[in-house]
Amino acid sequence: MRITLIKPNIGRREHSLYVDNASMEPLQLGILAALTPSDIEVVMYDDRLEAIPYDEPTDLVAITVETFTARRSYEISEEYRRRGVKVIMGGMHVKLLPEEVKEHCDSIMIGDAEDKWGEMIRDLRDGRLAEVYQCNPVCIPQKGVMTRRDIFEGKKYMPITLLQFSRGCRYHCKYCASSVYFEQKHFCRDIGEVVEEIKSQKRKLLFFVDDNIVGDKEKAKELFKALIPLKVKWVSQGSIDMLEDDELMRLMVKSGCLGHVIGFESIKPESIKVMGKGVNSRFVENQYEEAIRKLRHYGLQTWAAFTVGHDTDTVESIKATYQFALKNKFCFAAYNILMPYPGTELYEQLEQEGRLLYDGKWWLHPEYKFNYCAFVPKNMTAPELTETAFFCRSNFNSIRSVAYRLFEPRTNLRNPVRFFAYILYNPVFRREVFEKQGMTFGCKEKDVQEKS
Repeated sequence: MRITLIKPNIGRREHSLYVDNASMEPLQLGILAALTPSDIEVVMYDDRLEAIPYDEPTDLVAITVETFTARRSYEISEEYRRRGVKVIMGGMHVKLLPEEVKEHCDSIMIGDAEDKWGEMIRDLRDGRLAEVYQCNPVCIPQKGVMTRRDIFEGKKYMPITLLQFSRGCRYHCKYCASSVYFEQKHFCRDIGEVVEEIKSQKRKLLFFVDDNIVGDKEKAKELFKALIPLKVKWVSQGSIDMLEDDELMRLMVKSGCLGHVIGFESIKPESIKVMGKGVNSRFVENQYEEAIRKLRHYGLQTWAAFTVGHDTDTVESIKATYQFALKNKFCFAAYNILMPYPGTELYEQLEQEGRLLYDGKWWLHPEYKFNYCAFVPKNMTAPELTETAFFCRSNFNSIRSVAYRLFEPRTNLRNPVRFFAYILYNPVFRREVFEKQGMTFGCKEKDVQEKS
């Protein structure tokens, strides 16, 4: 028996699927492979990097679906089902819109697969796959499960190992799909198993893909203590309130942390209030001056994440955010247009106000393009928001900006490791800014086997 795991692409540029040269390992598929009994062959195809061999014999295709990849996922499923192959779908979008996803596959798995994957395998063997597998919350993620990384071999992923310590986040931002998926809960793995997983792979550069690795500060301290003897370097995502705990920060740095993706979101207090990101409130009042000082003190390279397009935003205030990031010489910065993800409080609000564009389902609409505004902003037009966000991304990632930001002695020039991280990854993200802008979701053309 064989199971085929699929990581879908977002879509295409012009007449061919986009090839993502900055792809990272699809961790969730490595976990599914590890959950699968050894007598079942598992193969994995990454639609971002390679052609999918639809005619290759298989007993089941499992596709992980995000909102941005939903349209492409449905196209892939259609190709397999046309050949008589059963398809099961899981992932965040499945929990957000199970009824929609059910229309495009034979079975869906709602929630984290550890709870029901074994049951699904038994049903598959018996030839009676259920239409819905409703998973219970997994209080200890990946318990007893070591990610199978052999399925990543031979594929051109970035040289960084992905793993998880925790899942979810306790905070409730109005626009956040993750908080809906995890129901504002935060779960941590067994630290001993995390250490074992790190030792089982070869790399010393790690990316913890947690939504908020410091969501439980005391458990995070235990993790950092366990990482110190391993002599690794790592990055993750963390909420800005971590800076209030000096012991946490000292252990973090000592354990090999290079930096974090941090959701600054906005430099306007009124915007922070509107989006419900209360954890930022006490830092934004002085435009994060104290927070940035501490980040530099600890030498952490910061990927500052901003969301733009809130009802309190204007074209001028968004451009001021770009100036703020440039002035503070962040290692990286993201200017994400506010996206109305289904199931979120933001989506419901915009739907009630009649402000959703693309018939409300931008993720399926043939005219929607990646990084475009999908709703009617309050203080500008949708095209103006799209253009302003791209202005921030393109200017922040210009060659002049990359050169200017390099000269931050407490972070980017602190030591050779941080210097080379800056030099190596800035060109990668600069290229992504221009290559992904305006991509079309999905790929209707029949010759999708060919990659340019």
